[in-house]
Amino acid sequence: MKTVSRAFYIIAVLIFVVSCNSTKNITDEISHSANSFTINSFKPAAETPTETWHLTPALNESYTGTGVEQAYQELLSGKSPRQKVIVAIIDSGTDIEHEDLSDKIWINDDEIPGNNIDDDGNGYVDDLNGWNFIGGADGENVDKDTYEVTRLYAEMRDEFKEKDPSEIPSDKMDEYQYFLDIKEAYQTRVNRNQQELQQITQIRMAVQFAKNTLGIDSIDDIPEDSLQLTGNEDQQTLQSKQIISSLKANGATEKDIEDLDEYNQQLNDLSEYGLNPDFDPRYIVGDDYDDLSNRYYGNNDVKGPRSDHGTHVAGIVGAIRNNNIGAQGIADYIELMIVRTVPDGDERDKDVANAIRYATENGAKVINMSFGKGYSPQKEYVDAAIKFADEQGVLLVSGAGNGSENIDETDSFPSRFYEDGNQAINFLSVGATSWKTDSTLVASFSNYGKNTVDVFAPGVDVYSTYPGDEYEKNSGTSMAAPVVSGIAALMMSYYPDLSTTQIKDILLKTVTKINLSVYKPGDMSAVSFSELSSTGGIINAYNAIRTAEELSR
Repeated sequence: MKTVSRAFYIIAVLIFVVSCNSTKNITDEISHSANSFTINSFKPAAETPTETWHLTPALNESYTGTGVEQAYQELLSGKSPRQKVIVAIIDSGTDIEHEDLSDKIWINDDEIPGNNIDDDGNGYVDDLNGWNFIGGADGENVDKDTYEVTRLYAEMRDEFKEKDPSEIPSDKMDEYQYFLDIKEAYQTRVNRNQQELQQITQIRMAVQFAKNTLGIDSIDDIPEDSLQLTGNEDQQTLQSKQIISSLKANGATEKDIEDLDEYNQQLNDLSEYGLNPDFDPRYIVGDDYDDLSNRYYGNNDVKGPRSDHGTHVAGIVGAIRNNNIGAQGIADYIELMIVRTVPDGDERDKDVANAIRYATENGAKVINMSFGKGYSPQKEYVDAAIKFADEQGVLLVSGAGNGSENIDETDSFPSRFYEDGNQAINFLSVGATSWKTDSTLVASFSNYGKNTVDVFAPGVDVYSTYPGDEYEKNSGTSMAAPVVSGIAALMMSYYPDLSTTQIKDILLKTVTKINLSVYKPGDMSAVSFSELSSTGGIINAYNAIRTAEELSR
C-alpha cells in the first residue's frame, strides 16, 4: 500500500477543480457519553496542519486528533509502563540507524551479530533486528516488482491469450473465464497508467501556461491580491488565476509542482516494471516460490534499497519522544521489529505469510501492515499465518487501502476474512482522515466499508521520520494504520493484564463518533461518516486509555 504523494493532490485539484467553498465551518457541538465523544458539527478549520496534529485532542479547536498527548499528560503522568511491547513493521524496510529510531529498534539478544550462524535456531541467520524476505542470500535485494494482477496475467497468458473460446476444453472454461477477467483488469490498469501520464503532461503545460500568463516564475511568489478577480480579465488571465488559486487554496507550493516530475517518473517506472508481464525479479531471492512450505529464505538487510515508506511508518509508531528533535512517536516503551516484505510493487503472499509468522514467533504483540492489493492467489497461506498470529494474541493492524473504494464490495488484501467463512478476532482495518475539519474530513483516497473497515485514524500530512535523519509529512492509510498500532502498543505497555482482544474492543468502543455528512471518497457525494466504517468513528487514545485504566483497577 503506497503512500499517497503530494502530486496526487495537485492532479486531483487541476483535473477535477474541486472546490469546497460552500462548506460552512461552525461552532462545535460535542456530546459526551461515558468514555466517548460525538462531534455533531464541524469546527473552524486550520489553514495548515502542525507536525503533531494527529496527536492533539479530539476536541482540539482546529483538528480532530487522537488525544495521545492529552493521555500522557492527564492519565499516564506519574505512571510507569509495565512491559516492553514489540511492534513488527512489515513494510518496505526501515532506516534502523535514523537518529529518531535507532534506540527503539528491536535487538535479537539470542543472535551473535555477523558470525553467519543461526545462534537462536529460529531458521534465520544473523536476524539481529528482524528479517528481509525479499532479499537473496548473497545480499542482493529486490527493489521493484510487478503488481499481482500483472503476475496473474503473465502466468495464464501463454495458455489462453490467443485462443478462441471454441478451442477451450469444457474442464478449462472456468479457468479461461478467470483469465479473461484478469486480462481485463490488467488492461484497465495499463490504460489508467497511460491516461495519468497524459494528464501529467497536460497539467505541467497548464501550470506553465498560467505562470507565463501571470508573469511569475513560482506560485510561491504571487501575492494573494494579484489572484483576486477584477471583472476585466480576458479568458487566458481568468483561467490562469483559477489554476493558481486552486493550487494555493489546497496548500500547493512550487516544490509540489516540481514533484510532478518525480510522479511522472513513477508512472514510467510502473510501465517498465509493475505492469510489465515480462519482468520478474524473484530470481534475486532464490527460493522456489511455488513451495509455500519453504519459509527460510532472504537475508538480514532490514533497510534494503528503498526504506522511505517503512521508515515513515515506524516513526509514527515509535519515534523517540521528547528528545527535542524530529518527530514525536506515539508509543514510548516499545521495540520496533523490522520485517522487510514490500517491494516497489505488490507484496507476494508467500512473503506476507512468512513475515507474519516470523514476527509472531519472535515476540511481536502488534503487527503493522501498511500494504495491500486487490488479488491474493495464495490467500490460504496468508489466512493460516493470520490465524496463527491471532491465536497467539497478536494484534494485526492493516491499512484499508488508498483506492477510494468501498471494500465491502471490492476485494482488498490482507483481510480478516478467511476463505472458510471464519474471521480473525484480533484484526483491525483502518481508514484515513484528514487534518481538515470540514466536509473533507475523510481522506479523498481512503477506502471505506461499513462491514470491512473498523475505524478511521489520522492519515493526511502526518509528520514522521524519513531515511537519512530526515523528516517529512506523508499521506495514506499507510499512515493511519501505524497511528492505531502505536496507540494499541501504548495501551499494552501500561496495561499488560488486559488481553489483546480486550485492547481491540476498547479501541473500537471509545472512538470519537462523527455524526456528520462528509464527502465520500471516489465520487464526492454526501454520505454520513457513520456509514464508512463499523464504528463510525476516529480512534481516540485518550478515551481508550481512560477506559483501560478503569478496567485495570
